[in-house]
Amino acid sequence: MQTLRVSLAPSPGFCIKSVSLQDAVCKITPPPPPASSKLEGPSVIHAVPIPKGAKIFVNIAWDRNVPPPPEGSEDVIQRAMLGEDPSDGNDQDWFVPVVVSEPREDRDKAGKPSVVFDCVYNSTLKSRALKDPEFKTFLIELAFQRIEAQHGVLLSRQIGTPNIRSKGELLSRTVLIPAALFPENSPARKTSDSKAESVARKLIEEVDPRPTPPQKSTKDKPDGQDEYPTAATPGPTSLPSPDFLWSRGIEGVHIYVLVPKLTHSRVQSATLDIEPRRIIFHVPDLYALDLNLDMSDAEIGQNAQLSEKTVDQALTLKRQREFDVDRARAQWNVAEGQLIIHDA
Repeated sequence: MQTLRVSLAPSPGFCIKSVSLQDAVCKITPPPPPASSKLEGPSVIHAVPIPKGAKIFVNIAWDRNVPPPPEGSEDVIQRAMLGEDPSDGNDQDWFVPVVVSEPREDRDKAGKPSVVFDCVYNSTLKSRALKDPEFKTFLIELAFQRIEAQHGVLLSRQIGTPNIRSKGELLSRTVLIPAALFPENSPARKTSDSKAESVARKLIEEVDPRPTPPQKSTKDKPDGQDEYPTAATPGPTSLPSPDFLWSRGIEGVHIYVLVPKLTHSRVQSATLDIEPRRIIFHVPDLYALDLNLDMSDAEIGQNAQLSEKTVDQALTLKRQREFDVDRARAQWNVAEGQLIIHDA
């Protein structure tokens, strides 16, 4: 899936105050490198510990370069605000893209440590948020959900509204946004320069999301074993399980598996199996991920191979519909250290 490099200069909207409901550690990564960079992927700068009970400020901000929501009738918008599925199978999901910043450390008025997140929406949503309290609440809840999914910080819904437009200064930044989130006639799609496109063509490779596993003779099958593991199934040796993030766009669910150590030569030996409720990914001697969304929340949470952040991502992904296996496809973006899976 193609991503676009977008420059943001957010303008402040309003600020929300909450507290964290559990301990968390947020890993801070640098901004995306230039399109011509040969770096394999993001590297962690440092981690921000967020203890239970820490004060969290969420800046709701606006920028015209963030993708707008798709067109939708008022009925469709109201159903989305209530968290309901489209009433007609022909209706498309209505959603609101939001860009969530990395956390940054700050202090409250009393001088006590606090953490700040910026959540940036398209500027066209500002007027409705000012006039419609329910829509404003909807944007706040979306921001909280994306912070929780992206950074693993569980936020209290008992909120305050400090009399400030933003906590701290809203700095300009460059972000990577899936191209599919932008309308077809968006200037953001047209301003992607030819050099970046040329580099992308060299660095992105398609892979078959459903490789055929080697066949085993039934006479070799041990007693009591129903099937052999596929080539994508991790073997007895424990390999690192990559972290992943996911988002829901106009074309369906997109999963970003973070594989910064992967090289072009390793892509050829990688295997990926996508099932309606399961993803199995394996790179010999490098990575192994077995994500089974049919497992209970407790079983997913107790998976020692998954980081806390990835567990949180898995639990929210579990609430989505099954993967559309027939339409699923995957792309490698070696330059950015990502395997991108989308079922549209």
